[in-house]
Amino acid sequence: MADIELTLPARAENVAVVRHAIGGLGEALDLDPQTLSDVKLAVTEACTNVVVHAYDGGDGPMQVAADIDTDHLTVVVRDEGRGIVPRPDSPGLGLGLPLIATP
Repeated sequence: MADIELTLPARAENVAVVRHAIGGLGEALDLDPQTLSDVKLAVTEACTNVVVHAYDGGDGPMQVAADIDTDHLTVVVRDEGRGIVPRPDSPGLGLGLPLIATP
């Protein structure tokens, strides 16, 4: 079981809720400010991908789980949607997944 679990509707306004929760967790863990900023950005990108791609404009859950270990924090963002498909009208630059994969 994760140390923290959130399940929220995959809506744009809930991306900020998740970002705030992860920010609070990082502050409680006394993460380096730059590291915390990077984690929040990666989680924001992952949650935004759920909102934009998972449910094709419909409703569905966005699940976020965070596990705290002695020397690392693991955050997993899940959905039950269709997955990411190419969107020629995508509002982003397409940098989210490479950012998320950064160790």
